[in-house]
Amino acid sequence: MKKNQQAVRQFHTHDIPLDMEDIERDWNSPVREAGIAAKSSIIVRVGMLALSAGSSGFHVRDMMHSMAYPLHMHVRADVNLTDIEATCTDGKERITEVINLPSTGVNTERIWLLEHFIDWFNMRLGVGTIYHSQGHISNTIINELATTDNAAKLSAQAAKHGTRIHMPSEKPLTVAEVHHHLDLLERRKPLYTPWFSALASAVACACFVFLLGGALFDMLGAFVGAGLGQYVRRKLMGRHINQFVVVFIAVSIAALACTGLLQLAGHTFYPPALLHSTAYIGSMLFVVPGFPMITGGMDLAKVDVQSGVQRIMYVLTIILMATLAGWMVAEIIQLNPQGFEPQGLNPVVLCLLRMACAFGGVWGFSVLFNSPQRMCCIAGLIGLITDTLRLEFVDVGLPMEFGAFLAALLAGLLASAWRSLVRHGKLPSHLGYPRICLSVPSIVIMVPGLYMYRSMYYLGQLNTLGALDWGFKAFMVVVCLPLGLIMARVITDRSWRHDE
Repeated sequence: MKKNQQAVRQFHTHDIPLDMEDIERDWNSPVREAGIAAKSSIIVRVGMLALSAGSSGFHVRDMMHSMAYPLHMHVRADVNLTDIEATCTDGKERITEVINLPSTGVNTERIWLLEHFIDWFNMRLGVGTIYHSQGHISNTIINELATTDNAAKLSAQAAKHGTRIHMPSEKPLTVAEVHHHLDLLERRKPLYTPWFSALASAVACACFVFLLGGALFDMLGAFVGAGLGQYVRRKLMGRHINQFVVVFIAVSIAALACTGLLQLAGHTFYPPALLHSTAYIGSMLFVVPGFPMITGGMDLAKVDVQSGVQRIMYVLTIILMATLAGWMVAEIIQLNPQGFEPQGLNPVVLCLLRMACAFGGVWGFSVLFNSPQRMCCIAGLIGLITDTLRLEFVDVGLPMEFGAFLAALLAGLLASAWRSLVRHGKLPSHLGYPRICLSVPSIVIMVPGLYMYRSMYYLGQLNTLGALDWGFKAFMVVVCLPLGLIMARVITDRSWRHDE
């Protein structure tokens, strides 16, 4: 039995093992000549990896179809939040596989590498590709996908030809080789350590607080609280503890750390710090589930109601646990958040600071989504443009909901423009990032976490009118954000303009 087969079986008790007889029989066969079980194992495994990375239901199905087409297979899949039921057929036989993930999360690096893996797979089988229409593939992606015995040869070709090299196609692609590449993708460790992730969370929440109207000490409190909270969250998630319990613990620690710092500063050297009673809300915002919130809305737009509703319910559960933890901390230490005081800054200075904080906030959330640094910076630039414009529009009287819609629409158009530049050869192919990996992080910072928390706070005070007021404000913004991305996809993508 192959070593990698043993590893896959060891870590995947939730899906069909690869050492089953009908798959093992074709393990070293060319992938196009393999039986339906071996082909199905590849298609469904790609779907599983995409789903575990946080892709929306329609994106997971699209990836599975892209794998099935060059294999002369058809696949019909039901994709939910943590499971896939897929039926594959080659015109003669049918096979159904079901996989269940133990949890869900976000990993934009995996989504990016999977998209390029599918491109490489199609190119190797002689089918049209997205990024490599000239028969070339980026050396950066090859380093992730190439087999060990080809690595030296490919490196030499890369040195000779620069950033683009020709992928050898004389040797038939085997089932074992495909699964080996998927093993490399699946076993990749997170890009960032818990400490760096905590730093990114601290930066993101501090910037978030400034964009909400907070002052320097509000930002400082959010920085410390969010950093400690995210560090605890990463450590607990590494132990596979239930993520709802983790959210409750992490938010409680973040709120207590933020409040404790401001209380210490207020009683030692800066008494006005005692008045910053709203800053702890900013320290909680690192748990806002913006990615599934947006992808859930996009699934609903594709009439994938089951997947969309499950994602929205997951989001509501996370928000409930986070706001409940924050409210309990506020009750214990007698906090009464009333919002942030006016900043009183010069409009030009305020605009420049908003640009810097918009970039920093999106960069920080992108790191939390495990995006490579280049992807983080590109998403940050998109967020810099869109979120700054949104806030400037709101300042001149545009309704906040309409501002969120326009900003999300622009973010989606900019992400599509970047992808188009790569597809037309204006940028290197390895910079071809999926739209979802650029557009969603760039608008996560627009999610009204402050409104959501204040709604729960007033509900805890039995102030139902205040709870409904803030709840509906949050609801309208949350609806407009995915709506803007959906409209951008309708404008730029034919498959979204037509029901096919």
